Amino acid sequence: MRAWSAARGSALLCSLLLLVGGCSRRAPSPRPGDIGADTGVVEESIGPGADSSLDLAREGRAAGEGTALRDVYFPLDGDELDDAARGVLDGNLAWLNDNAKTRVELEGHCDSRGTVEYNLALGARRAKAVQDYLVGQGVAADRLATNSYGKELPVCREETEACWERNRRVHFVTGRR
Repeated sequence: MRAWSAARGSALLCSLLLLVGGCSRRAPSPRPGDIGADTGVVEESIGPGADSSLDLAREGRAAGEGTALRDVYFPLDGDELDDAARGVLDGNLAWLNDNAKTRVELEGHCDSRGTVEYNLALGARRAKAVQDYLVGQGVAADRLATNSYGKELPVCREETEACWERNRRVHFVTGRR
């Protein structure tokens, strides 16, 4: 068996420390408008008063389906808007037009299948598809931010098709400008 070199040992130790909580230096915090290099996720806050799925999870509450804006659902591995999704978005447009000072974060979510990386990228593509549609319908682009949680913040945790369908969505979070 080959002996471990100091470089291999250091690399392994740093990798383990990263998994546990990071090496001695933290990565810089993302700035509004930054795009994650690996996922295409826009890390941008939409302002005070918003309850993102992450905020709700931190408080021990489930992400709501009881907001004024309805979630848009996607098929397995899909990021294209079908007729049902466009119908939901057309219904959301009336509320968006009536609330022109409201910013909206579009959260991309996935079911529990697939890798973390794959699902983060898929969630980002789903959120971007919704954003592109809304901008195409006249919603100002500066009112919309996107984020992807991948499979990390499900609304349903059962390993069933009905549950997976509920998790494959773009969730709308509103906040004031």
